[in-house]
Amino acid sequence: MSPTVRDADLAEAARVAEAALTLDAPEAPDLVRRLAEPPAERRWTALATDGGVVMTSVSSKDPEVGHVDLLAVHPSAQGRGHGRALVRAAEEWLRGHGVRQARFAGNPPCYAWPGVDVRYTAAACLAESLGFERYHVAWNMTADLRADLSVEDDLRRLEQAGVTVRAADADRSAVAAFVEEHWNERWAWEAANATGLHYAERDGRVLAFAAWGARPAWFGPMGTAPDARGLGLGGVLLRRCLADQRAAGQESAQIGWVGPLRFYSRAVGARAERVFWLYRRDLA
Repeated sequence: MSPTVRDADLAEAARVAEAALTLDAPEAPDLVRRLAEPPAERRWTALATDGGVVMTSVSSKDPEVGHVDLLAVHPSAQGRGHGRALVRAAEEWLRGHGVRQARFAGNPPCYAWPGVDVRYTAAACLAESLGFERYHVAWNMTADLRADLSVEDDLRRLEQAGVTVRAADADRSAVAAFVEEHWNERWAWEAANATGLHYAERDGRVLAFAAWGARPAWFGPMGTAPDARGLGLGGVLLRRCLADQRAAGQESAQIGWVGPLRFYSRAVGARAERVFWLYRRDLA
C-alpha cells in the first residue's frame, strides 16, 4: 500500500465511488480495493476532498507517464468544483514524482477502465476543459451469460488430441511464466492475480490461458501460443471463464479492452458496447 494512504481513506473512497459511479456501482468498492493492490513497483496514492476522491499512479513501464485511475465525486457534492480540484491535486502529486504527462487512461496491468466511458459525459467534459486531448479510443464487448457455455464435446475432442484443460490452483507460476514469455509481464500479473484462471496443456507444456476478475467482474486477458492455434482452445477457455462468472452471480460479463471483435462475436455472441476515450496532457 502507498504509505500515505490509510485504510479509512480507502473505505471512504469506496463509499464515494459506489455512490458516484452509476455505471459501475456494484463493483466500485472492489475497484478501489484492486487499485490499492497494484504491482509492488507501482507508485500510487488516493487523494480526497469533501465528498470526492481521486486515485492516481505512475506507470512502472514509463516513469514519466502518470494516470488518473479513478475520479469520483459524491452526487451530493457535485457541481462545486471538487472534480477539478482533485485532478489538479493529482497533477501536483504526479509532478512531484517526476511525471511529464498525465493521462485519463488505464495503467495496465492494474486499472479501472481503459479510459473515460463516453457515458460519463461530465468526466469527459472536465478532462477537455482542463486541457486534456483525446488521443485514442478503446472499447469493451458484452457477453450475455445466459448463452450456451457448454464445453463437454470440446473437452472430449481435445482429450483425444492429448490436450487437458484445467482451472489453475493457488500455484500459478507456470501459467504466469508462459504468459510473460509469449506476451508481457503485465498480462502475467493479471493472470496471477485474477479471480479465475483456466489453461490448456499438453505433455506438461502450457498452450493457452484465459483469466477473469483481474479487473473486477471483467473477462481477460487470454491468449494461445502460436503453434497451438487452430485447436479451438480460445473458445473453450473463454466459455469456462464466463461460466465461472455466471456461477459467481453475474448476468453479463465485460470483455475488456477488446482487440479481436470477430472472435468474441462468433464464440459467445458478444456485442461491442462500451466505448472509452483516452486523454492526455503534458505537465508544465
